[in-house]
Amino acid sequence: MKFKQNVVEQAKTVADGCMGHEDAYCVAACPMHTDVKKYVSQIGVGDIKGAMETIREKLFLPNTLGRICAHPCEANCRRETEFGEAISIAALKRFAAEHADSKDLWDRETAIPSGKRVAIVGAGPAGAQAAIDLRKAGHDVVIYDKLDVCGGMMRVGIPEYRLPREVIDFEYCYLEDLGVGFRMGIEVGKDILFQQLRNEYDAVILAHGAHKGSKPPVPGKDHEGVFHAVEYLKEISLTRKFPKAGKKIAVIGGGDVAMDCARSSWRIGADQVYLISLEEYEKLPASKEEIEESQEENVQFINGWGTDVIIADMNGRVKTLQMKRVASMFDKEGTFNPSYTDETKEIEVDTVVFATGQLVEDITEGALEQKGGGRYIVDPETLATQLPDVFVAGDASGGVIVIEAMALGRKAAKSVDRYIENKDLRQGRNFKSEYSFSTNLNVPLRKGTENLPRTSGNHRPAEERKRDFKQYDLGYTREQAIQEASRCLRCECKLCMTECIMMNDYGECPQDIFGAFVENGDINPIIPYSCNMCGGCTHVCPNDYKIGETFMAMRKDFIIHNKGKSPMKGHKAIEMHQKLGFSKIFCTKVKGVK
Repeated sequence: MKFKQNVVEQAKTVADGCMGHEDAYCVAACPMHTDVKKYVSQIGVGDIKGAMETIREKLFLPNTLGRICAHPCEANCRRETEFGEAISIAALKRFAAEHADSKDLWDRETAIPSGKRVAIVGAGPAGAQAAIDLRKAGHDVVIYDKLDVCGGMMRVGIPEYRLPREVIDFEYCYLEDLGVGFRMGIEVGKDILFQQLRNEYDAVILAHGAHKGSKPPVPGKDHEGVFHAVEYLKEISLTRKFPKAGKKIAVIGGGDVAMDCARSSWRIGADQVYLISLEEYEKLPASKEEIEESQEENVQFINGWGTDVIIADMNGRVKTLQMKRVASMFDKEGTFNPSYTDETKEIEVDTVVFATGQLVEDITEGALEQKGGGRYIVDPETLATQLPDVFVAGDASGGVIVIEAMALGRKAAKSVDRYIENKDLRQGRNFKSEYSFSTNLNVPLRKGTENLPRTSGNHRPAEERKRDFKQYDLGYTREQAIQEASRCLRCECKLCMTECIMMNDYGECPQDIFGAFVENGDINPIIPYSCNMCGGCTHVCPNDYKIGETFMAMRKDFIIHNKGKSPMKGHKAIEMHQKLGFSKIFCTKVKGVK
């Protein structure tokens, strides 16, 4: 039958606007779309193994990410936006991994061998994630890396006191268990040429990260004692030493890398550590945790100043750092272009570390175009390059943090799988779901929601931890984890489904019911006829959708189509009852009326 246009339009309004399937803020913000709401809830009821299983549906690095993830999920957490204290999502992930992760939970199943071979350059999170997905699709995968150890910049850029190396090694075992091949200590462009990889493999993914350090054009940048963050953190990560550093160290930069350089300086024997940033303290780009922990360790912040000149002693060693007060970070067009006042300041230092940016080194001998920061020019949706068999992921394509690198690795793997199977790279693909996005969820806080404070972790004393490389954060206890997880607001919009028992029999939310009606042009009559028109669903709906009225409009159309009769078979008895109710046999005459 054909329903009236206004009925279809009413249903379409509900189907298009219903938020029942909209992801929670944390899930949408996570580039890998880990089901945060689910695993946090599982921890909250003590189901730690269940939480771990949920996490591993998307992530092979739960313990790593639980320690070092920049957690965009927390920035978008409703507790953060409403009260300024997000759920400690990363720490809960770490708790689950430490207490429940086991090789028994690892999914090692792979598809039937395809006979196709893929080379991946880079054993960091982007390359590793791409390797996992391609192996599971049945392809042979070999990872090349110039380092002798796995992990990429996670291994040589993130200090050991934040990320113990045994954590990385354990979680990377998963790749070996899947059958991913490794050729470590092999530098592409030197030990093997990029073109050789193309000749030997069906496809190539470049995920070699931004391992090339840079120094801004500051007078004196070439003096002895001036380094860039990449070489500084790499040597410290591999040896726990940096013999070329002195005792008074200045780190230039305001991001997490700068904080890592500053905090690592104590651990290699510094007596004085400064952190100098163009940004004022309130606008530092580093995470709140890193800033606070650096201050606890007595790193001296000098914010709102830029490096003017580095002055050396008679032997060419850094002696003094001269700075200028920042007047503005950006010009009138909004472009980064710092300007300075005439106010100057000097500090006595013997070592300067620039944590002001990293570059991607070209390993293709010019075969691929590059842009700012050395990143390769790629199709942003497929990560394809101008070479049909070459794709890029991670820092090399524009990722910044580990979880983003993993999402880009997964995106590149999807494209490679399609390419080597001769499928269209775009057709039928939901690119929105392959990275972070903004959810349309917009629901009011539940009445009586309390501003519960964030549960603190367990850190070793600053004066003790700043002199060694042992982990400084000891993680949550079981009681703390459950308490923290209980703060979750479980953000979703299914208030109507709680109010209406009937609709739960036909879908997870109104979008299921009305979406199917709009798509098919029909609906099982039992659905609108099951509604008792109480209006409870509309009363609790944030958008006040007239769900009951739409069901009634459908019922009217059914009646019209059926010549005044209900389409429900069971309603024939009601019709007979009504008919008999008005017959002379059953009606009682009123006295005096013929």
